[in-house]
Amino acid sequence: MIDGIINIFKEKGPTSHDVVARMRRIFKMKRIGHTGTLDPDATGVLPVCLGNATKLCELMTDKTKEYRAVMILGITTDTQDISGKITKNCIRLPELSKEDIIKNIMYFKGEYMQIPPMYSAIKVGGRKLVDLARQGIEIKREPRKVEIFDIEVEDIITEAEGIKLNRTPEKSPAGAYDIPFPRIIIKVCCSKGTYIRTLCHDIGERLGTGACMESLVRIRSGEFRIEDSISLGRLEELVKEELLREEKLISERPEYLKHVIMPIEHYFKKLDILKVKKGYERYIENGNKLSLINTCIERKPYDGEFFRVYDINGSFKAVYKYIENDNQFIVYKNF
Repeated sequence: MIDGIINIFKEKGPTSHDVVARMRRIFKMKRIGHTGTLDPDATGVLPVCLGNATKLCELMTDKTKEYRAVMILGITTDTQDISGKITKNCIRLPELSKEDIIKNIMYFKGEYMQIPPMYSAIKVGGRKLVDLARQGIEIKREPRKVEIFDIEVEDIITEAEGIKLNRTPEKSPAGAYDIPFPRIIIKVCCSKGTYIRTLCHDIGERLGTGACMESLVRIRSGEFRIEDSISLGRLEELVKEELLREEKLISERPEYLKHVIMPIEHYFKKLDILKVKKGYERYIENGNKLSLINTCIERKPYDGEFFRVYDINGSFKAVYKYIENDNQFIVYKNF
């Protein structure tokens, strides 16, 4: 069995679950899970955990994420992106200067209460909002606190390609229009649970124009970046070439394969090392507490400090946390 993390580039079309299902077929193993859903139309970074690394899925979901989104001013849809039914369009947009646009977008930097979209997998009363939305049912959603750590306006395109509006609201004139609605390209660094299409919608409401998201690319998830990602097609080619067989050590692979599968311990590379003395290996295997007596450490650990734990042979086994009051290390994650 292969243990580790692969930085997948999710292409437009498949769901995150589809990516996992295909990887299970590629590697012929079941213990595979992703670390944060991307909508089918979104592309970009999707870290996928294999084998024992699936124990990291919950931890990695909490990491900050960075996106590049294109939003269209003047169009509002029921899904808050361009794939949905148009509920409102603003053919005559109010005059807005570049400074006005940037000022209103920067308003959302920091914490703000975001109402999750109906077209989402969030469950209310045991039912997914998206299932209710597809039945034409809209219910009240409680706002949730999210945080926009940084937001940058990369471009404002005022003479964009026209969009044909053939799904106009009932009160709008029938027919189709080719109108050059402005686009704004933004780069957003945000907390877990932030809906970028909702952010685009909220920006449009604040500008008084309405807005929806046209495209979305996740360019970073935690430490995983888009420039280091690999497509499913290329990954499948490598497996077929038997270059990723688990018998091959990373050091034996060609240089361009060394970063395809990240070892579990690399995820914790910033933590100091704690080695267990000979004869105490079973303590780690059983998830027992460790003390300063049966471990090798050259300094006094501080309360709440995490350590990478290795056995006497130098094999990574677990992550432990030091509790000062008990003067002991307790298991955090055992691999």
